[in-house]
Amino acid sequence: MQNIIVIGGGASGMAAAITAARAGADVTILEQNDMLGKKILSTGNGRCNLTNRNLKKEYYHGDNPQFVQDVLSEFGLKEALDFFDGLGIDTKCRGEYVYPLCDQASAVREALVMELKHLGVHVMTECSVKRIDQKGQYFRVFNSKGELCCKASRVILSTGSRASEVSGSDGSGYGLAKQMGHSLSPVVPALVQLRARETYFKKLAGIRTTAEAALLINGKMAARDTGELQLTNYGLSGIPVFQISRYAAKALQKGKEVKVRIDFIPHISKDIFLQEILKRRVRWGRRTAEELLNTLFPSKLIPVLLAEAGIGRTLWAEKISEHEWMRFAELCKSFVVDIADTNPFEKAQICAGGVRTEELSSGTMESKLVSGLYITGELLDVDGICGGYNLHFAWASGALAGMHAAK
Repeated sequence: MQNIIVIGGGASGMAAAITAARAGADVTILEQNDMLGKKILSTGNGRCNLTNRNLKKEYYHGDNPQFVQDVLSEFGLKEALDFFDGLGIDTKCRGEYVYPLCDQASAVREALVMELKHLGVHVMTECSVKRIDQKGQYFRVFNSKGELCCKASRVILSTGSRASEVSGSDGSGYGLAKQMGHSLSPVVPALVQLRARETYFKKLAGIRTTAEAALLINGKMAARDTGELQLTNYGLSGIPVFQISRYAAKALQKGKEVKVRIDFIPHISKDIFLQEILKRRVRWGRRTAEELLNTLFPSKLIPVLLAEAGIGRTLWAEKISEHEWMRFAELCKSFVVDIADTNPFEKAQICAGGVRTEELSSGTMESKLVSGLYITGELLDVDGICGGYNLHFAWASGALAGMHAAK
């Protein structure tokens, strides 16, 4: 029987422990929080987006794309659904997104914890690991006081990244991986909000509107996405911003110029929009510019758009030339925001960067540098877009590590 220590009791750590225990291993989880699966509670806005029916490597990022493809080939949608079924978690779909039938992340966490208890997995909470070493055929694990916690023939490192630090993710696993000889791709926040230099955002806080957000790095298009854009008192949020944020964070780290070009009317062309404004001008010429645009945009956004276009908000619409309205239409289709920074790690859902995946076997998650060491989940240089992709990678990498560590 293999003796296995899993460091970290999040999604990938619990998946690893359950899979290993089912294969007959003696498993211990060391978790620095006072409970397992704390971060799971906030996934999917509390509903836990378990996975996605459209799993493709194109929806993941990292320096080694083939690694993700190999993992998905070993543990795809069918394997994930079988895993949930084995826990008693019934699922449902919203489009391609897969959720628990009850829509409660807390129930998913409870199902995982119950299975660990049923399998006899030992759990030590409030146990912060500061050092790992290897002596003979065993790994020795030491706590924050320098005391020997336990030893085992296999170690699965599943500590998570630095993202969402409020849930206990402090990035300590990066140091443990480096102790064992592994190297890191630079780690930055991802699926995170972007902070703008412009001061007018204080007037726009709370606006939600459908828009396209296109990321420009040194003037060149790097990524784009369309959906519900959220304007905050410091800049940009919402899923379209989250989807492009990892590229923005990487570029900012390298000192590059980062801007976001917003299309506030992505559903129609500039020319059609201009014709609509001109029709309104003919019909309601004695309305002010601000009144003319009522219902076309959120009310707090209209004064800022007019000011940036150089049009007085109290001018009668008929007094504003066609050329000025054309300039306004161009602005609405190409509203450029200067990005100063991302929000910090504590606000990020995940991180981009991490342990370099070329140092692992993609079929087993075992280190190529240290036999018997396995690394999973967010600790790795793998990050997915919104939609259950990151949680799926956590289940997949954890299950593969547990399965092979137990052999």
